[in-house]
Amino acid sequence: MPRPRTPLLSTDRIADAAMELVDEGAPFGVNAIARRLGVTPSSLYNHVRGRDEIVELMRGRLGERYLPRPVGGAWDEVVEGSLRAQRRMYAEHPFLIPLIVEQTITDPTVIASYDHLATTLVAAGFPEDDVLDVVAIIDAFSIGMGLDLASPDEVWAPETPTETLGRLVAVGPRGAARSDRAFESGLELLLDGLRLRLARYELD
Repeated sequence: MPRPRTPLLSTDRIADAAMELVDEGAPFGVNAIARRLGVTPSSLYNHVRGRDEIVELMRGRLGERYLPRPVGGAWDEVVEGSLRAQRRMYAEHPFLIPLIVEQTITDPTVIASYDHLATTLVAAGFPEDDVLDVVAIIDAFSIGMGLDLASPDEVWAPETPTETLGRLVAVGPRGAARSDRAFESGLELLLDGLRLRLARYELD
């Protein structure tokens, strides 16, 4: 039989199939991916070394889709742009979060995004020994707010009397409107805190 014009497998196809499984909440692993692609597990090993590499390939696909170019502008614009992009990424792929946060980041696209953020913060005047802390805080906020956007419309449903929470829930926004409002408030608090911290450095 003639060889197919297009290879049956590629790292991109493997990553996309893996992401489909994870997004669906289906069991994830080499055997499940092989079944999804209609090939044998041994065929996958011609392209990837195993599960860890597949997870990193998925991270790379997310980076290509959500972090394709460095965000320009002042340091706070870079932080804000990064947070908004990451929040969309995590909100649209919440089941991927446990997989990618438990594994060391090596994908070049994602590393470049972190490098741009770190370089921008250092250039703005943040001390180098503080920058990784700031990056970790930004990561934690974007992951948390991404998961929050994927949460149910009714986050709190008190079934016993409350002093304050029940009243606030009854009059407050729900669903995406609540999550968007919380994100904007949190973003403002985070940026204000970083501006104050930077101003303190400049006074020292």
